[in-house]
Amino acid sequence: MTEEILVNVSPREVRVALLENGMLQEIHIERSVRQGLLGNIYKGKISRLLPGIQAAFVDIGLERSAFLHISDLSGTDNTSPDIRNILRVGQELLVQVYKDPLGSKGARLTMRYSIPSRYLVLTPGIFEMAVSQKMTDEAERQRLINLISPTEQGGYIFRTVAKGVSQAECIKDQAFLQTVWTDILTRAKKAKAGEMIYAEIPMALRAVRDLAGHDIEKIRIDDHSTMMKMKEFALHYAPALAEKLEYYADMRPIFDRYGVEEELQKALQRKVYLKSKGHIVFDQTEAMTTIDVNTGSYVGHADSEQTILKTNLEAVEAIAHQVKLRNLGGIIIIDFIDMNDPTHKANLIQALKTALVKDSVRTEISELTSLGLVQMTRKRTRESLENILCVSCPLCQHRGSIKSYATICYEIFRELKRRVDYPWAGFLVLASQKVVDYLLEEESVLLADLETQLKKPVQLQVEPSYTQEQYDILPRG
Repeated sequence: MTEEILVNVSPREVRVALLENGMLQEIHIERSVRQGLLGNIYKGKISRLLPGIQAAFVDIGLERSAFLHISDLSGTDNTSPDIRNILRVGQELLVQVYKDPLGSKGARLTMRYSIPSRYLVLTPGIFEMAVSQKMTDEAERQRLINLISPTEQGGYIFRTVAKGVSQAECIKDQAFLQTVWTDILTRAKKAKAGEMIYAEIPMALRAVRDLAGHDIEKIRIDDHSTMMKMKEFALHYAPALAEKLEYYADMRPIFDRYGVEEELQKALQRKVYLKSKGHIVFDQTEAMTTIDVNTGSYVGHADSEQTILKTNLEAVEAIAHQVKLRNLGGIIIIDFIDMNDPTHKANLIQALKTALVKDSVRTEISELTSLGLVQMTRKRTRESLENILCVSCPLCQHRGSIKSYATICYEIFRELKRRVDYPWAGFLVLASQKVVDYLLEEESVLLADLETQLKKPVQLQVEPSYTQEQYDILPRG
């Protein structure tokens, strides 16, 4: 398995793509007008307490107040007393964003801080040593735990990329994190409420720190200035990666050259087709995402149960890939094709768990229900790809669908009947080209009958700027 990272830089946007064997696995996008807040630390001020849900709204200088739950206070747990006994309105405190604002919700805050470096994560105030759950080699886990010890600032978590790291590199990372945390505390003492104390490094540098693992073969960047900054960062924090950085000077856009742009467009589509001619349908709402698996035109060469199993198993791989690529989070309901064989059901669940092992975001999977549904949760820390790249459709009033030509035509007929007593000599209907065509071609008989009922002429006129659902009824001159 080989991995590559592509970095596409433009004046207002940085896009980072992670490819595995030439296939797009992850996409990270940062725009200057909408930068992520994840990991930033602020001097906050309590603006409101919500004792009913044991939480507080905190002003951190953003448009919307951020949310702090009692379980995210340092030194407390879910059995803690009333939040009003711990916090007060107007109180200033140091908080860190661990969930970006999502939809209409403000940022989610914590006082259980974590400061990442290349190999370690400092956990101030929590004096324990831990290793990433993604590292399964028990001998390596134990080796890492014995390399360093907690300091007066706190404990440390070894990141997955720390596999095989030397003690000297760990000590270097440890010293860096101690300096960063000391600087944060110093700045916090002088800062005013609403000020940012610590900001996460830019997206391009995070690609070196967080995405570039042991399997990375090349990191290609299409902007020379950004490449030099990344090289300087790599030489200081991950020297082995510095030689893997490469400037992409081709005139052809880097994402076009490696097929990323095409994959991005597919990741925004509602329907994903499988090789077996089946397909998967993704429907994303604010509350949850539903995924529907269909056989399509595939009938197979064996019995129907084998056909269904084959389609479901193929769908599992596609779902695991798309969930990661689209960065879907929260509750995800998967409607697999119904199966009768208990062994097939067990194989399906195991296949889904196996397919999600490589996902760096924590996921939990329930058992298959009698209706063929699987409930899955995936930790949501930042916006999904759709929410970053798209806005709600103003044409369909955010419904995700628009009224058919027939529906609009019948609405027009009803509205004309409501105006039968208007003192107008006739009616002028303004509508889109397609609606006018439908009235003339499909509903011409009904339109003629309506004119007879109204005893007034009805004239149709195309308004090029109108959408399918727009129309107006005016007096005919």
